[in-house]
Amino acid sequence: HRTLGPMTDPILSALLESLSQKRGVALVTVIAADGPYQASQGRRALVWRDQPALGDLGLGDLETRVLADASAVLGGKQHRILDYTQEMGATLRVFVEVQRQPPHLVIVGAGHIAVPLASLGSLCGFTVTVLDDRPQFANRQRFAQADEVLAAPLRETVHALLAAGRLDKDTYIVLVTRGHQYDIDCLLEVLDAPLAYIGMIGSQRRVNAVFELLSREQGIPSEKFDRIYAPIGLDIGARTPAEIAVCIMAEIINVLRSGPARSLADSRRARAEQRRLRRAAD
Repeated sequence: HRTLGPMTDPILSALLESLSQKRGVALVTVIAADGPYQASQGRRALVWRDQPALGDLGLGDLETRVLADASAVLGGKQHRILDYTQEMGATLRVFVEVQRQPPHLVIVGAGHIAVPLASLGSLCGFTVTVLDDRPQFANRQRFAQADEVLAAPLRETVHALLAAGRLDKDTYIVLVTRGHQYDIDCLLEVLDAPLAYIGMIGSQRRVNAVFELLSREQGIPSEKFDRIYAPIGLDIGARTPAEIAVCIMAEIINVLRSGPARSLADSRRARAEQRRLRRAAD
């Protein structure tokens, strides 16, 4: 089949632009076709989730269906081959090559830890969003390397981002606000969301107290808190804001890469499981 053409090819240009802007996009290529679709072999199109497709596969009435299926593949974020069999036995095979968006690091709270954490996230190839309700903290002067800096209400904005589909299975959210109540408010918004990582700052004692209170007063099963990385980070003895940012980013990479490193949250989870086993035995 035909390969990507020179830089003047509008599909290649749009693909490169999407990659430079860290936007998810799928390259759709007809890799095999016969019957009425034979002339379409090698034709390409680009599909995004938030704008019309670019290119013409030359598939007539089948075009809309193929592009819709490709958009669904893009949402699933994995390459796929799509096969179609039409009337009179005509067959079509389409390869949907997904260019995924980078993992998304969302830092809720723009204090001292957030500044080095945003820099580390950007350095590691994450798209970085910083959120705080204080404009004097959430601004471009402090977070020049972040992709997005939001000076807006915390819980309401987290809720809006989730509702808009911007917090998904490639999202790593870090709750490091100026007060535990703000962390808890935002945690309640994302507790059931299909995120890759939820981390919340706090000492072992404070985290245990918070989770026990939420279980008792709001009826949240204690098992739900097992997915939370709290205390946050890997156990490297970090003390300064920069060191804490390193241990948080290291934990996020450990989750991203399914690494073997030990998290500070592991001992809390083990104790919580022991308590549940004792209760079940009583």
